Amino acid sequence: MNNDYGLLWEKFTSALIDKNGYKIVLEGLLNTLQIAVIGLLIGIIIGTIIAIIRVMPKYKVFPRILDKICGCYVELFRGTPMMVQLLIGYNVLLPILGISVDSGLPVAIVVFGLNSSAYVSEIMRSGIQSVDAGQLEAGRAVGLSYWTTMFRIVIPQAIKNILPTLGNEFIVLVKETSITGYVATIDLTRAFTKLGSDSMSYVIPYLMLGVAYLIIVLLISWSVRTLEKKLKKSER
Repeated sequence: MNNDYGLLWEKFTSALIDKNGYKIVLEGLLNTLQIAVIGLLIGIIIGTIIAIIRVMPKYKVFPRILDKICGCYVELFRGTPMMVQLLIGYNVLLPILGISVDSGLPVAIVVFGLNSSAYVSEIMRSGIQSVDAGQLEAGRAVGLSYWTTMFRIVIPQAIKNILPTLGNEFIVLVKETSITGYVATIDLTRAFTKLGSDSMSYVIPYLMLGVAYLIIVLLISWSVRTLEKKLKKSER
C-alpha cells in the first residue's frame, strides 16, 4: 500500500515539476483570487448602494420604485444557482451581445460580483440598521445630505459590525470559484484536475487541492480576526 502511494506521489510530483504543472497551478491560484477579490469588491460597492436604497425613507414614489427594483435584483441572484448564472452569462448573454472572449475569466468576475452584491446588500442593510438611528439624524441636522451622511458616518460604523460576515462571504466566493471551469476558466480546481490527468491518478492532486483551499480559507479567517482586533483597539 505504501509503495502504491509512493508511486502516486512520484507521478504527481513529476506532473507538477517535470511537466511544468506548477505553472497552471499558479495560474489557477491567481485566477481564483482574482475572481474572489474583485467579485467581493464589486459586491461591496453595488451591495452598499442597494442597501442604502432599501433603508432610505419611502415617502416619495421614486424611492419606492428603486426599492422594488433592488428587491427583484436581490431575489433574482439569491434565487438562482451561481453555476446557472455563469452558464447563462457565458453561453447566452455573450452570444446575444455579440461579444467574443478567449477566456471565461471576465464573465466569472462579473457574475461573481453581481451575485455577491445581492448577498452583501442584505449583510450591509443589517449593518446599517445596527447603527444608532441618531447618527443619521445628527448628520442630517448639521446639513449633510442623506447619501453623504450614509457614506461618511453610517457606513464606516456598519462595516465594523459586519466585518466577520463579509469575511464569510469572501470565503464562500473563494470556494465557489471551483465551478468556473465550466466557463473555460483555469481556476485551482481545474488546474489540479489537469495534474490528475497528466499523472493518470486523481488521488494526490485532489487531496492537495483540498489542502490548498483549506490554507486559503485559514489565511482569510486569520486576516479577518486580525483586522477585527485592530478596529476594536482603535475604538478605545
